[in-house]
Amino acid sequence: MIRTLAISGYRTLRNVLLPLKTLNLVTGANGTGKSNLYRALRLLADVAQGRVVSSIAREGGLQSTLWAGPETIARSMKMGQFPVQGTRRKEVVSLKLGFATDEYGYAIDLGLPPQTPESSSAFRNDPQIKRECIWHGEQFRPAALLVDRKGPLVAVRRDDGEWGTVTDRLTGFDSVLAHVSDPRNAPEVLMLREGIRAWRFYDHFRTDAESPVRIPQIGTWTPVLGNDGSDLASAVVTIRELGDGALLASAVEDAFPQSRLVVEGEEGRLSLGMTQQGLLRPLSASELSDGTLRYLLWIAALLTPRPPTLMVLNEPETSLHPDLLGALARLIAKAAERTQVVVVTHAPGLIAGLNEQAGCNSIRLEKQFGETVIVDQKQIGAPHWKWPAR
Repeated sequence: MIRTLAISGYRTLRNVLLPLKTLNLVTGANGTGKSNLYRALRLLADVAQGRVVSSIAREGGLQSTLWAGPETIARSMKMGQFPVQGTRRKEVVSLKLGFATDEYGYAIDLGLPPQTPESSSAFRNDPQIKRECIWHGEQFRPAALLVDRKGPLVAVRRDDGEWGTVTDRLTGFDSVLAHVSDPRNAPEVLMLREGIRAWRFYDHFRTDAESPVRIPQIGTWTPVLGNDGSDLASAVVTIRELGDGALLASAVEDAFPQSRLVVEGEEGRLSLGMTQQGLLRPLSASELSDGTLRYLLWIAALLTPRPPTLMVLNEPETSLHPDLLGALARLIAKAAERTQVVVVTHAPGLIAGLNEQAGCNSIRLEKQFGETVIVDQKQIGAPHWKWPAR
């Protein structure tokens, strides 16, 4: 389980440290940085897939993703004595992402390549990975380092405590997590890589009239619901046969009393339907409302027979009637018994429902002088964190 999430220099997240538990609720008004937090988590996931640089490029490049304010905001600026203005930079330009679990910590530092007059590459503005570190324990300490990457050089600490070089030619856009495979000398790289690659992100399911969710699809084992939800019928059958069918039925009953799901097959294609009180036949997926279909998608996603190490839900309340938010909160809490969950939302009904769940870690964001901060962080307590220096 991730205990600490650290982000520095990413959009409004100038320097954010989040303490995380099993069930985490991130709230705040529009524009306070909730979406930036969600995207920062996705960037971390992209590191293990080897596409963090291309993901930053899709966001407009490193310059577009960096914190746009001054390096420091003086107290006199905050008090209004002087306008907020830029100052002489003391630190290098960087975007840093990291997290710590009970066992391992990880950090990545991205910056601009050296700018020289003779630079002629068409990619001279692409971000480069300057340093990556994996250490033992929650807090970074040089003595706890297990894997250390500086520029193109990657070194691992051997069993005898000495350092050995894995490669000295790693390109600036390749991550250690994606390109180092040494199960004997660096097993922690493989463990972190596979753990991060198992993270799941669910944003906005498409439920319009032309959505593939409404059309019969080829049936196959589906322990993990696809991002577009087109395999919903297969996912429901898989939960019944490999997972907890009783929990599936109770989740449907909780949201839609006296209703149940039916799955029919014809020529290998499966279609989803739902019986409802007072109707003589099940309603097909093409007949269900957007909100009902979207809720069924959340049931299939959250009750997966193959729970990930982390599941991140971005505004799951979209298109749902307020009466369903209490049931959704209970469904999310049930999923959090098997996996770590982060919910990003600003829906009052869902916030109230999740705050009623035992052990919910509620984090409220606000913006001060363009910077995202955690409300009452002093009372909550900021995790101990230290970034590895370049």
